[in-house]
Amino acid sequence: MGFTIGGSRGIKETRPGSWRRGRSARITRTSEVTAVAEYTGLWGWDVAPGARALNGECSCGSSSCTAPGAHPLGFAPEVPAGATLDEVTKAWSQCPGAAVLLPVGRTFDVLDVAAPAGRRALVRLERMGLPLGPVSTTPTGRTHFYVAPGASAELPGLLYRMGWDDAVLDLRCPPRGSYVPAPPSGEVRWLCPPSLDTATRPPQARLLLGTLAYICHRSAA
Repeated sequence: MGFTIGGSRGIKETRPGSWRRGRSARITRTSEVTAVAEYTGLWGWDVAPGARALNGECSCGSSSCTAPGAHPLGFAPEVPAGATLDEVTKAWSQCPGAAVLLPVGRTFDVLDVAAPAGRRALVRLERMGLPLGPVSTTPTGRTHFYVAPGASAELPGLLYRMGWDDAVLDLRCPPRGSYVPAPPSGEVRWLCPPSLDTATRPPQARLLLGTLAYICHRSAA
């Protein structure tokens, strides 16, 4: 049964569950603002309000979108590294519900592999005691290993020197200028959350690449 709020004038009926939905939306917005403030203030990352992926389609509405849920909103400026909580709150209030996107090629690059291979590689890398940066998993079935910037340009040469240049690998490195989604966008989750050390000084790609390439090759076989 619904209930009313207010006085005898302007009485408004509130549907059952509407308070819960409103509270849930506020919590979501609060978590987004808190996460963005952490990314900008603690980790020194720029953040872009972005489109969301909805059932495999982009919320931008373009049927020809080449980056569903992974491109900035055209009308919303980036929130720069160093932005305060108040600045983030003001910026995000202009685009509530936007995805949290991080630009690639500035403070980090990303080694992008299929999620099953990524999880197996993560276990192996941890057992080997190799340095790890932040690692995330996305609802599109990918795992992102954050590495030092410059990996995109170095990747072909690194694979060649390691003997993986002729192998068919589901392993790529998004180019500078592209974006990756970050929690709490959709179902994006941290497998290895960022820290003061890993966010500002992620490992060189060459330290992880051999293991990632091997696991991707085994997965394809």
